[in-house]
Amino acid sequence: MLREIAISFAVAAALWLAAYFLLPPLAGMDEPLARLIFALKCGCVAVLLCFVLGIEAVAHERLRSPAIDPLSGYETRRMTINLRYLQNTLEQLLVFLPGLFGLAYYSGSGAAMRAVAATALVWIVGRFAFWIGYHQGGLHRAAGAPGMMLGMAMLLYVGARFGYELAGWAGAGLLLALFFAGEAILFATTKPLASRS
Repeated sequence: MLREIAISFAVAAALWLAAYFLLPPLAGMDEPLARLIFALKCGCVAVLLCFVLGIEAVAHERLRSPAIDPLSGYETRRMTINLRYLQNTLEQLLVFLPGLFGLAYYSGSGAAMRAVAATALVWIVGRFAFWIGYHQGGLHRAAGAPGMMLGMAMLLYVGARFGYELAGWAGAGLLLALFFAGEAILFATTKPLASRS
């Protein structure tokens, strides 16, 4: 699993850098509203390709099986994975979309806005890697890990920028310190489950 995560991060970084440096600067991005509208469009594409296709995958399987009656209790392994993919994607969208809007707001030029497009592209590819990997086996969903990290990184960046606006470096540092303190507490208090024999 760690090997897959390492490979997926390397591929995601290469894809992000390629998209960022190969895309031309985006025209008409001087105004915050234009940047937010561009982020909205990227978000719509992400929802269409990653969430709506997941809904369709479940719907198509329901239409061709006894699961057409959702109360029948019929559920294949494939449907279970697709339903869990949908739930996880919904959770990830709540991290990704606000981060993307914040990144767009703080990207003050058409050149900087290439980061928004590159991030959306890598997030979409990461969702597909997660979905395909999940169908290969539960641990293979780790291939989608860069998507979660992208969303988290955007929110940390936006939070730090906002904290800086409120109280300078102290505000940025405090916000980041609060988040990382929360992470440290989670690491310290989360105990591994005893293996079942």
